[in-house]
Amino acid sequence: MQMHSIVIGAGISGMMSARELLLAGARVTIIERQQAGRESSWAGGGIISPLYPWRYSDAVNLLASSSQQAYPALAAHLAKSTGIDPEYLRSGLLILAPDETREALNWAQKWQVDLQQLDRQQMHDIETTLKSPVDEALWLPQVAQVRNPRFMKALHKELENLGANFILQSPVTGFEHQGANITAVKTTERDYAADNIILCSGAWTAEMLRDSMPQPKIEPVRGQMLLFKTKPGTVERITLSDSHYTVPRKDGRVLFGSTIEHTGFVKETTSEAGKLLRQYAIELYPQLADYPIEHHWAGLRPGSPGGVPYICRHPEYENLFINAGHYRNGVVLAPASAKLVADMVLAREPDIDPAPYAFDAVRN
Repeated sequence: MQMHSIVIGAGISGMMSARELLLAGARVTIIERQQAGRESSWAGGGIISPLYPWRYSDAVNLLASSSQQAYPALAAHLAKSTGIDPEYLRSGLLILAPDETREALNWAQKWQVDLQQLDRQQMHDIETTLKSPVDEALWLPQVAQVRNPRFMKALHKELENLGANFILQSPVTGFEHQGANITAVKTTERDYAADNIILCSGAWTAEMLRDSMPQPKIEPVRGQMLLFKTKPGTVERITLSDSHYTVPRKDGRVLFGSTIEHTGFVKETTSEAGKLLRQYAIELYPQLADYPIEHHWAGLRPGSPGGVPYICRHPEYENLFINAGHYRNGVVLAPASAKLVADMVLAREPDIDPAPYAFDAVRN
């Protein structure tokens, strides 16, 4: 009999998990509280690298390394199969963090990553319009990006082509359970039963398990972003400075973010944050002052201790799995995280040791 899985959440973690299960022959229903791909997966920068990767544990870097290898073929396949180009672009990552050079070099040697030290002239040669506040930088030339809203649209269409059943604008209200199994997922409209359930509900994951069930330590962290409407070539490289990143898109638009705000589930933008982000952006790239801000928005990241996601079976229910808590790295960790949770659901031998992502694993 064909296995039936319910995936709760149609962000990048949920849809990539569903894709792994569909490709393995499972039947998949995806339940989403609003439209597909419209939360943090849509709101972020689409950088296929952790920010300051040496600050993260091996658990995060292992998922990132595996996913980075998968992205070129994945993006090319989605563009061909759906007609929607995710705009995979290897634009490199320029990091202004002169006090962290030793840690960065040690990390690069361990993970066999091409990382270069640049002086001011070399920075200028790579990004001519950058007004750097420091005299040296770190350069990761292999880092790429995707235009995440386009990636999510392509992924949505791919899953429909593969036969996924989407139940959209249908918030999950709870679970029915019997013994060690979840017997039904309750929504505002009706109940759904399946052989197993995978929670990929991002910042809402702990909230969804509120009915006396053990909860992962996942909380919403608001991030606000700006989009400048500029000419192609205005900015050419992804730049990272003091946790703010500048991301140039193929059509010339420049994304700048992001704030880190612990505001609960409040997702509204603020004029104060918008002004500060614009000021930071212009300090790095003075020419941005000549261009209009096309959009200002916010998203809720699924914050977790150490940014280490939960990719595991729930401790009380045999058929309930979690793939959530990727914090600022949802895009870069998605392919490997989805593969790992699918390995668990399908009882396959995993390529990555699941222990660091267990429900009760130490995260710091």
